[in-house]
Amino acid sequence: MAFKNFTEFHHSIERNVFVMLGLTFITVSIGGLVQVIPLYTIESTIEKVEGVRPYSPLELAGFNIYLREGCYLCHSQQIRPFRDEVERYGHYSLAAESMYDHPFQWGSKRTGPDLARVGGKYSNAWHVAHLSDPRAVVPESVMPTFQWMATRPLKFGDVQAHMRTLRTVGVPYTDDMIANAKDDLASQKNPDADNEGLLKRYPKAVVANFTGDKTVTEMDALIAYLQVLGTLVDFTQYQPNQFQQ
Repeated sequence: MAFKNFTEFHHSIERNVFVMLGLTFITVSIGGLVQVIPLYTIESTIEKVEGVRPYSPLELAGFNIYLREGCYLCHSQQIRPFRDEVERYGHYSLAAESMYDHPFQWGSKRTGPDLARVGGKYSNAWHVAHLSDPRAVVPESVMPTFQWMATRPLKFGDVQAHMRTLRTVGVPYTDDMIANAKDDLASQKNPDADNEGLLKRYPKAVVANFTGDKTVTEMDALIAYLQVLGTLVDFTQYQPNQFQQ
């Protein structure tokens, strides 16, 4: 009898669209509150990791080019905590490494290798050759060529406005960083410049004339970005073995 009454009650709900919508709304609201409310009780959902910093102006420009060219469609930046991935690419990715990426570049497909630890793996000259003619260094590559970036001047007039915008969403760019943005961008391309201030603001930034051109090019920016990926955190402080299953 109880089962029959429950069935009739259930059928009555299904036949009344307004009651069904109301109950669905209540159920979804409760589920949403259960997930959202705990987030307001903790200081941050991402554990801060020593070494992680915002991108330098040149790296930020490279990030924008990486995004513009859709590099994330073929390359992930997310090493999962599995033995095969850790042995191939390096330490599994930490959430804090992407905390200043807007948008994040985790990716969902690997036509090419994961790039989370590509920084410092290859020389600047290798990156220039690879971007100019991928098959010259990786014969089986299906990556398109980007040789035109080596001669296209980088447009960076809006770099300060971009940094101010990122600051509004939580990226900790200081007034000093923003004020020196254009100088820092140019000096990172020039090893002969006084880069003490740049390196103080952005530790481990790679300073080099990446393409050999006198002007700052889009390829300079892209390589500066690639060369910093995975280099900011001292992974000797972490023990990945417990995650390699």
